[in-house]
Amino acid sequence: MSARHRRHAPAPGGAAPESIANVSRRGLLAGIGAGALVLAVGVPTAADAQQPKGFGRDGMPNGWRDDPKVFIAIAPDGTVTVTCHRAEMGQGVRTSIPMVVADELEADWSKVRVAQAWGDEGRFGNQDTDGSRSLRHFFIPMRNAGAAARTMLEQAAANQWRVPVAEVRAANHNVIHAASGRMLGYGELARAAAELPVPARETLRLKDPSAFRYIGKEGTGLIDNRDITTGKAIYGIDARVDGTLYAVVARPPVFGGKVKSVDSAEALKVPGVLKVVNIDPPAIPSEFQPLGGVAVVARNTYAAMKGRDALKIEWDDGPNASYSSDAYRASLEQSARKPGKVVRNEGDVDRAMAGAAKKVEAEYYIPHLAQSPLEPPAALVRIANGQCEAWSCVQSPQITRTRLAERLGMPEDKVKVNVTLLGGGFGRKSKPDFVIEAGLCSKAMDGAPVKLTWTREDDLHNGFYHTVSVERLEAGLDASGKPVAWLHRSAAPTIGSTFVADPKHATPFELGMGLVNTPFAIPNIRAENPEAATHTRIGWFRSVSNIPHAFAVQSFVAELAHAAGRDPKDYLLELIGPPRVVDPTDLGDVWNHGEDPKLYPIDTGRLRRVIETAAAGIGWGKQVGQNRGLGIAGHYSFVSYVAVAAEVEVDGRGQLSIPRVDIAVDCGPMVNPERVRSQMEGAVVMGAGLATSAEISFKNGRVEQNNFDAYELTRIDTAPREIRVHLLPSNDYGRPLGGVGEPGLPPVAPAIANAVFAATGKRIRQLPIRDQLTS
Repeated sequence: MSARHRRHAPAPGGAAPESIANVSRRGLLAGIGAGALVLAVGVPTAADAQQPKGFGRDGMPNGWRDDPKVFIAIAPDGTVTVTCHRAEMGQGVRTSIPMVVADELEADWSKVRVAQAWGDEGRFGNQDTDGSRSLRHFFIPMRNAGAAARTMLEQAAANQWRVPVAEVRAANHNVIHAASGRMLGYGELARAAAELPVPARETLRLKDPSAFRYIGKEGTGLIDNRDITTGKAIYGIDARVDGTLYAVVARPPVFGGKVKSVDSAEALKVPGVLKVVNIDPPAIPSEFQPLGGVAVVARNTYAAMKGRDALKIEWDDGPNASYSSDAYRASLEQSARKPGKVVRNEGDVDRAMAGAAKKVEAEYYIPHLAQSPLEPPAALVRIANGQCEAWSCVQSPQITRTRLAERLGMPEDKVKVNVTLLGGGFGRKSKPDFVIEAGLCSKAMDGAPVKLTWTREDDLHNGFYHTVSVERLEAGLDASGKPVAWLHRSAAPTIGSTFVADPKHATPFELGMGLVNTPFAIPNIRAENPEAATHTRIGWFRSVSNIPHAFAVQSFVAELAHAAGRDPKDYLLELIGPPRVVDPTDLGDVWNHGEDPKLYPIDTGRLRRVIETAAAGIGWGKQVGQNRGLGIAGHYSFVSYVAVAAEVEVDGRGQLSIPRVDIAVDCGPMVNPERVRSQMEGAVVMGAGLATSAEISFKNGRVEQNNFDAYELTRIDTAPREIRVHLLPSNDYGRPLGGVGEPGLPPVAPAIANAVFAATGKRIRQLPIRDQLTS
């Protein structure tokens, strides 16, 4: 932050001048005082924790009760403050959730503010921002909350005017009695409305979608946009309080390693360095615990970094010292070439394969990936008077609170986690190891506030990586080129290794990401999951296992089309088959993205439609010229349907460029189309990076990439020149919503790879593409 921004930046949790973004809960309740109307929607109790997640028949999240959770407050001056219980990391949730409330409330958007919930599952319910489910799970609860507030305001006005409530209506922040022309503002009614009982859910009158003012409309803009663009917004890396100290950590370079010996004498001589703190290594599996190592606490981050450089540490590299990507890839390939655990089996694949007119097989390799949010992990923790308070860019504040309390040996109710804005997350910031590190440093400094920052090198060397994967596919074709048998073996270390020692096989949710639930109309299908050992931390990454599965499946479909002499788009649609509704559990998917398969079946008609839309958008079948090609891919994930059509050019030197990408999405009803569009654009840019340049590799247990010079994100000169987003509209708001943040990513890489083949005749079977076109 600049000096000017530091002068005006609020203390974490406080409000920035002229800001509608940084309203703290404490400040909200204190500022409203008497006369405020405060409402809430349901929260799951401890007894509900084991209940099935997803929607019940009433449209509410299963197991949810009417205890305080997401508050709507109306102050005497008419200001409406909505508490957002999900983290904002660019997806727009701090705007979209208030939009839903404001629409049903008939609020004036200019009078709506947002407060960020702190980490407290008992008060706010599950606060994990992941799985593209924030609006999917809370669209109806937020509508109910807004409708309840509107109903109470209308009743309060009717009582004051002594008229039947049916004669009054709320409109644009006022309640109106048309017969007499009387009108009262929301602020004038707040005190009286607060005295009324909250109406029962079944009595609420929700607006007809034709009357929506904000939901499904464009032009709202981000509620935090002014603060972000003027530098007033507070991210985790900005947080500070009076007396803040600063820390960095030297962590084991190999997962599972530990400090053998450390000499801190030279580090303590660095001006500004105050203390060197040992952090014990975790037991394996390590879950979200810090990796251990040595922290340096100083008066500023630069001094802490110089002190860390001066440490003399001898490391015991532990059991993963020999982990190297080349050798591990070879082991995965060997595993994928042998029968593995059968996770889906329909028909008789072996018999059909033996009788096929032609057999096609291919192996695809996808390396480890790093989430690499542009804001690296950072946290500020202070311990004082028996209380611990943290400020951080976390996606999962409640597990952060729990693990911080456990590690510090404090009661959980004495720990508060304030959620700042996130400068990107992509799954990395759902793991609170960096917050625990800050807490341990604060404890070592007798409770003084310590802000701990990860450098980019720390982020790449010590992350929770997206899994490496070898995907082997085999198909038997009949005389007409149509598949009669399909075999898919997926070998990859599992996220389950974060929680369970040496699990070997994928979890059900990983299997349900494009492996067992591939909705192809092929009579004989088998999916297998061979064993794979884990040698580093594996974590969530945007779209998770959909990335390798979609890359392999959609690339292989294009290979089959070529073998059959068919157009790739037409062949893909033929494999999907006619429009039909498929119960995912019939395919062996017991997870279904956490949703009720009756409410969220796989609809192949919707998948076909996005493929056709993307193809039409790019002008599929047109002549694109020499050294250019078109590729297409479609994928179902997070209960949404996305297809990508890409145009690429490969020049005479083997340099790849992407003139245009068309992406089509059907996510059901849309709350904020602007944010859906931006999420799809972001997915295309990120997906282009995964396709062309991004890779984490290991040698002797160590990550080989140090910074963005080697771990290359998509830059402006390599990004697609034109991205066209096609939103398939749905005005049926009685249908459940799909996901948006993650589903755009999986089809991007295979569409680009397929386009490369169309342009050059070279098949891409491993990512990233990098220099494969120059050899």
